[in-house]
Amino acid sequence: MKVLITGGAGYIGSTVATACVEAGIDIVLIDDLSTGRPAFGEGRNLYVGDIADREMLGRVVSEHPDIDAVIHCAARIVVPESVADPLGYYDANVGKTIVLLQGLRDAGIGRIVFSSSAAVYAGASGAGVDESGLIAPSSPYAATKVMVEQILHDAAAAGDFRAIALRYFNPIGADPQLRTGLQNPTPSHALGMIMRAKASGRPFSITGTDWATRDGSGLRDYIHVWDLALAHVAAVQRFDEVASDEAPYQVINLGTGDGVTVRELVAAFERVTGEALPVVETARRPGDQAGAYAIVDRAASVLEWRAERSVDDGVRDALAWADRLRTLD
Repeated sequence: MKVLITGGAGYIGSTVATACVEAGIDIVLIDDLSTGRPAFGEGRNLYVGDIADREMLGRVVSEHPDIDAVIHCAARIVVPESVADPLGYYDANVGKTIVLLQGLRDAGIGRIVFSSSAAVYAGASGAGVDESGLIAPSSPYAATKVMVEQILHDAAAAGDFRAIALRYFNPIGADPQLRTGLQNPTPSHALGMIMRAKASGRPFSITGTDWATRDGSGLRDYIHVWDLALAHVAAVQRFDEVASDEAPYQVINLGTGDGVTVRELVAAFERVTGEALPVVETARRPGDQAGAYAIVDRAASVLEWRAERSVDDGVRDALAWADRLRTLD
């Protein structure tokens, strides 16, 4: 089996690529390296360019006519940036995906695994959500994921493709062997902010303490990126069973099935580091939500996959990768 991975030199894509290689799957990568690291594509058939470059895609397909499936990870993903630049996000995540899909259809490549997001859900209650949960994107970024899902749904109904949309919850950590990880050692998600606070000696701010969760702080489902990568391997290996000709479009949640509050994430960080982390409590920010966790019965049933790593594992690997990244840079 050979798989084309778009965004294959990025955080998720490169980790998925490693998991594929370990599973005996041949890989080809496309990445424009706007955020991806060139080192993540070394020795992996990396084509540097834009997913909407039809000429480059034609070259990829010509040189690899045996591509069986595509894992589409390429996207811009920073929520505040999407609010500031919605047109740029709709162009990058939706417009360019349409061009990519047209090229894949014309090349006769009909299996698509799409990196979607739990950001498509309402996420206001702090409760579990399954694949039938209310869709209510709260940012242009999230809206782009909804739009691409709809495009894949309609294209599958028209017979252009079969497709599986994997709705990621909140990836953390790094490849446990530290071969790949986040390009930014201190990202803008909660764990990144905790790491940044610890490094600077400032308290970490818990924004909102009156949510309808077990301790009042926001709740997320933190899935280790290696577990996430293994789910992609399962998706391509079981693709024809999951997305059949009779049911050509499928949606699957990827999470642990258990929510972790901000306070609990702080406690995990303290357990891993063995040091206390000072915190301050502040008001909710505009656009904040209580959050949600994944109901993962469908992934267990159709992919025979479940997350195995803990939030402590994710924190530990994230810290180890941040240390390694500083030596690499």
